[in-house]
Amino acid sequence: MERRNISILGSTGSIGTQTLDVISLTQNIEINYLTTNSNIDLLEIQCVNFNPKGVVVTDYESFKQFKSKTSFKGEIHFGDDGLNLVTSDISTNLLISSLVGFAGVIPTLNAINNKIDVALANKETLVAAGEIITKAAKDNNVNIFPIDSEHSAIQQCLTGEKMEEVEKIILTASGGPFLDTSYDSFDSITIKDALNHPNWTMGSKITIDSATLMNKGLEVIEAYWLFGLKIEEIDVIIHPQSIIHSMVQFSDSSVKAQLGLPDMKVPIAYAINFPHHKPYPFKRMNLADIGSLTFFEPDYNKFPNLKLAFKALEKGGTSCCVLNAVNEITVQQFLDGNISFKSISDINSLMLDKIESISNPSIQDIIEADKNARIITNEYIKSANGIS
Repeated sequence: MERRNISILGSTGSIGTQTLDVISLTQNIEINYLTTNSNIDLLEIQCVNFNPKGVVVTDYESFKQFKSKTSFKGEIHFGDDGLNLVTSDISTNLLISSLVGFAGVIPTLNAINNKIDVALANKETLVAAGEIITKAAKDNNVNIFPIDSEHSAIQQCLTGEKMEEVEKIILTASGGPFLDTSYDSFDSITIKDALNHPNWTMGSKITIDSATLMNKGLEVIEAYWLFGLKIEEIDVIIHPQSIIHSMVQFSDSSVKAQLGLPDMKVPIAYAINFPHHKPYPFKRMNLADIGSLTFFEPDYNKFPNLKLAFKALEKGGTSCCVLNAVNEITVQQFLDGNISFKSISDINSLMLDKIESISNPSIQDIIEADKNARIITNEYIKSANGIS
C-alpha cells in the first residue's frame, strides 16, 4: 500500500486530536505538518508522538515560546506565512482542514488551488465561500471529503448512486440540550447549560451552535454546495438519539440512511480512507440496546437560526458569509457573558437583514464582507450594552 502524507490544520483542536487518534490506528500514513494557534504544550506532545515534518504556530507569543523551549527538530513556522507553506506543499496527499471559523477559508482555498485533496471539518469554509471553493475544487480536480457526521453520512449514502435520481437529502439534528426547554426560559440559559450537549463532545463554538441549531443551519448551507442541490431538496429533521446521521431519498421513494453511534472518529476514518471502510476498533452499535429512534419536525420559532440559514441561501451573494461572521461574534459574546443565549439568534436575524449583500462576490469581497459584518455586530452589541 502506498504511504500517504497528511497535514492537519488545527491539530490541537477537537477534530485535530481525534484525527490523530485515528491516524495512530492507521497504517502507511505519515504526518507532514501540524498547526495550532496557541496550544503549544499539546503540540509538543503531538510532535513527540507523530514526528511531523514541521509545525505552524499562529499566535506570535506562543510561537516564540515554542521555538525557545521545544525539543522538536523539524521545521517551525509562524502565522499566515506558515499556513501558506503548509497548504502549498504538494507532497501532502490530504489536508485535514479543522481550523475554527472563517480562519479556515483562505488556507483551504489555497490547498485546493495547489491540487491537494481536502478533508473538511471547517464548515464555515463552504458557508462563507461555497461557490468559490466548489468551483476551485472542480477546476483543479480536487476532492473534498466532508468530516461532519451528517455530510459524511450523505456521501456514504450517495456512493454508487446517480445524483439525477436523488429527490432530497434529510439532515438529522439532535435538537441539542434545549429540545424540551420552554422558549420562555431561553433568556435564563447559562453558558454551562449551553455547553452541555447530550450526545456529542465538541469544541465550545460548535457546541453553542448545536444548542441554537445554527450548526444545522450551517450544515444546510454546506450540503447545498457539497452536493450541488437545490434549496428545496434539503430537509432537516430532529432525531434526539443521533443514531441516524442523515438520509437520502430517491426518486422511487426509497430512502437510504447511514447509522452509527455518535463518534466523530468514524467520519474522520471514512474521509481518510474514502471510499473504503477500513477496520477500526471503534465501539459497535447494538440497536436492541438503543431500543427506539424518534423524530420530530424542527421548531423554527424556538430555533430561528435554522430558518436564517435557509433565508441566507435564498438571498445569495455574501449573505451566508455575513450570517456566519455575525454568528461567530454573537456566540463569542455569549461565551464572554455579554449577551444572553436568546440574543444570539435575535442579533443574527437583525444583522442578516441590516447588512447589505454583495452579488457574485470575489474572494476579496468575501473577506471584506466577513470583516465588516464582525465590526458592525460588535459595535451593535457594545451600543446595546451601553459601552462607548
